[in-house]
Amino acid sequence: MPSHKVTCPLCEAMCGVHVTVSDGHVQGIRANPDDVWSRGHICPKGVSLGHLHEDPDRLRQPMVRRPDGTHVAVSWDDALAETERVLRPVLDTDGAGALSVYVGNPVAHNSHLATYIGALIGFAEAAGMKGYYSPGTVDQWPLNVVSTLLFGGMWNGPIPDLYRTDHLVILGANPAASQGSMLSAPDIMGLLTGVAQRGRVVVVDPRRTPTAQRASEWVPIQPGTDALLLFAILRTLAENGWVRHPEHLRGKVAGLDEIIAMAEPFVPEKVAVTTGIDARTIRRLAADLAQAENPVLYSRIGTCTQEFGTLATWLVFVINTALGVLDRPGGSVFPKPAVWAPMFAKPPDQDGSGWQFGRYRSRVRRAPEVLNSFPVGCLAEEIDTPGEGRLRALITVAGNPAVSAPGAGRLSAALGRLDALIAVDNWLNETTRHAHVILPGSSPLELPHFDDLYWMYSVASCIKYSEPVFEPEPQRPPEWELLLRLGGAMFGTPVPEVDTAALDDLYVGGMVATMSAIPGNPLTGRDAGQVMPALAGKGPERLMDLGIRVGPWGDQLGDRPGGLTLSEVRQHPDGLRLAELEGGRLETSVTTPSGKVELLHDHLISDIPRLLSRMERGTPELVLISRRHLRSNNSWLHNVPALMKGRDRCTLLIHPVDAARVGLESGAMANVATSEGAVTVAAEVTDEVKPGVVSLPHGWGHGLDGTQLTTANRHPGINNNLLNPTDVIDVPSNTHAINGIPCHVSPA
Repeated sequence: MPSHKVTCPLCEAMCGVHVTVSDGHVQGIRANPDDVWSRGHICPKGVSLGHLHEDPDRLRQPMVRRPDGTHVAVSWDDALAETERVLRPVLDTDGAGALSVYVGNPVAHNSHLATYIGALIGFAEAAGMKGYYSPGTVDQWPLNVVSTLLFGGMWNGPIPDLYRTDHLVILGANPAASQGSMLSAPDIMGLLTGVAQRGRVVVVDPRRTPTAQRASEWVPIQPGTDALLLFAILRTLAENGWVRHPEHLRGKVAGLDEIIAMAEPFVPEKVAVTTGIDARTIRRLAADLAQAENPVLYSRIGTCTQEFGTLATWLVFVINTALGVLDRPGGSVFPKPAVWAPMFAKPPDQDGSGWQFGRYRSRVRRAPEVLNSFPVGCLAEEIDTPGEGRLRALITVAGNPAVSAPGAGRLSAALGRLDALIAVDNWLNETTRHAHVILPGSSPLELPHFDDLYWMYSVASCIKYSEPVFEPEPQRPPEWELLLRLGGAMFGTPVPEVDTAALDDLYVGGMVATMSAIPGNPLTGRDAGQVMPALAGKGPERLMDLGIRVGPWGDQLGDRPGGLTLSEVRQHPDGLRLAELEGGRLETSVTTPSGKVELLHDHLISDIPRLLSRMERGTPELVLISRRHLRSNNSWLHNVPALMKGRDRCTLLIHPVDAARVGLESGAMANVATSEGAVTVAAEVTDEVKPGVVSLPHGWGHGLDGTQLTTANRHPGINNNLLNPTDVIDVPSNTHAINGIPCHVSPA
């Protein structure tokens, strides 16, 4: 049977697999041992690609909502005409300011969407749209904010050198489930085992996650207090003379001494009361870091999505700098991606003296924009609050905000009030059931796959391209053309009449011209009229070719004969491994106005008084945190039968002490209430969570009327975002806190 070599697109691990096909159907999926990157690693999600492709619920035709609320399949011509019919009155009367775009996480894993989502947003913003929405504000936005300020770009940050570090402290990350987040590595748990064998792996988390279970030490912490712990560690390093000033950082870092002075109030004994970590342990954690040869700290989603997520993320990089391991082998190093993408460059409206936030504000709560985005919790109020500027139209792209956004109850109701909801999506789910038009794309196996963003966070410099396993139906327009068509409609052209080929040339040519005028990127000073004819293909292929050719191993558009092009990369189905991690990349990686790592910013330090006041507040009796599972990918994979086998995973984890106090036993139904709402869910009594903490997984809440998700609806679970409020915000990044939410639990 024919076997195709493919890169799994479902997470940041980017594993290579063999897909065996017979009679037009997937017969099996197994790891590719020859893949230069993953070398035979695969996780349970990877084998689900065949199920995703053959899922009978996956939409193959566009769907249009009838007046009675039901959806019916229509032709592509009819779907585009209906898109024009519902969208045009909004644009003609209120303009693009009455429209927004929601960008889902799957966009980053789909080369068609990833390369052209910028076209849709860019054209909409040029027409008057103010800000877009994404799961970034319940995900990684603090990391993006810190990266822009410290290193010069929102996707520009160092990662732990897992091949050489001997002391790794992990905060709020669970690689055993995520397979790595903003840290791309094959078999990351195997790499962590190697770290533990060389030294120690310490996990700081309110829950004893599968990662913590395999670590050298688990340090339970009160949710939302990581920044207090990190400031206390920094203070302890300083008071003991453990701050290092290595030669390789001399003159290349600004602000460290000032931040160390700001750590003075965070005495371990004071911090211990709030964090739940005793002062002796805090001092030992600092001493262990100082005494290790190659220590490094790493934090992720659990640290970002809390009340002080930006300060906690910032302090991880500050401490790595204080330990002297920034840009040093074995420490916190900058990867060298083989592919350049426009998103790696500073936008023209953020150039000059540095990045600016709060350039405009949301209509209802006056939330400032951060990185062109508003908190996703603002979306419902922008739709359902009457008045001038009300959002009347929304385009969702591979996203399910009815499940993934805080305040989900209000948002789900608000989506039904839109004059136009256009969804580019493959399923009739909790969000798209409200859509006037659903425009389906291809399955992962009908698309070529080519990663760019995740090589920015990878433990080696590699490059891979996957050919599609199956050809999509010939009448189905590719997703990148759908985005261009919707973007082109912003300027008055009817949706069915948009010339996507001409708009593609305008988009790519305009991007090249814009980048040419911005210093410090591979296109600086190049003539768009000469660049465009040199590129191969059209659409995503043309942008892939550009990214490879101006990358560090590329042919520089003909200036470096023998360098890489897309055509050459396609000749290597197992990929190309080009270099390993190394230090000494600070000067080429950091693009701040000063050229230094700028640790000190008013935007960050202005939030320290709020953090200090946290030590004066009491700790709630119970707080709620989120969690994820290896077999889940937010809400994506709950319709895959093979991944839904086994025991119920959507349960409320509660510590035995708390369960006894409130009168709960495992399997009993519990009422969980917050300021936002209440749900009833099965309890699971376990010491996996620390006392005072309960946990619900995210991505659930299926079984709603109007959805077409056969397997997911048999296992509906509970939507934890019915409990997460929209007004608990990490101020510097506009990120919603979904960890550390006060709650009340009682028997149902």
